[in-house]
Amino acid sequence: MSKSSVAVIDYGMGNLHSVASALEKVGDGVKVMVTDCPETILSADRVIFPGVGAIRDCMAELKARGLDEVIQEVAAQKPLLGICLGMQALLETSEENGGVECLDVLPGAVKFFGSDLRDAAGGRLKVPHMGWNNVSQAIEHPLWAGIPDASRFYFVHSYYVDAPEFVAGSCDYGVQVHAALACDNVFAVQFHPEKSGDMGLRLLSNFLSWDRPAAFFPVTD
Repeated sequence: MSKSSVAVIDYGMGNLHSVASALEKVGDGVKVMVTDCPETILSADRVIFPGVGAIRDCMAELKARGLDEVIQEVAAQKPLLGICLGMQALLETSEENGGVECLDVLPGAVKFFGSDLRDAAGGRLKVPHMGWNNVSQAIEHPLWAGIPDASRFYFVHSYYVDAPEFVAGSCDYGVQVHAALACDNVFAVQFHPEKSGDMGLRLLSNFLSWDRPAAFFPVTD
């Protein structure tokens, strides 16, 4: 792996320490910068956009710090990995808080699981969706390298992504959850790779060696 830098965007909402620690573990000398400085973010080779919490607060913090336009610029120029709330904020809109306009980097919407979520057998499912779930890979992508299909990742979320145009992976939790999206420089995941054991670390390692977009193909048997 060539030595490079990765910026973890700090806008006051995210498990930044865990993400940074995981990157340092797999980075092999990669410079990890936790920052809200637009110039530092734009100068990094790769950028991670993490997040936990409410989307309205997320968007307010991004706009207050001038990071909304920075993220849109990054998405057009270099590898960007969105994690959890960071993934949701990349879409057009969210149903949370009665409806929130997001960054519109990727087409799609964030929807509420509902108050009466059921599995295929009719059993009640808890919201938030919290715990491990299998992710089925929808395309071949450099970030899936070395990760077997249907590997388990750790989720914590009450809202789910519905963005069928660029699905890279999905899971089932009463509804089909688009657990990973991929488009050009952008890869985004609903789960937390920094909390997902060896497979999560492998995904982060793959991101740190991902230099440019590739042709993505549907997974076939």
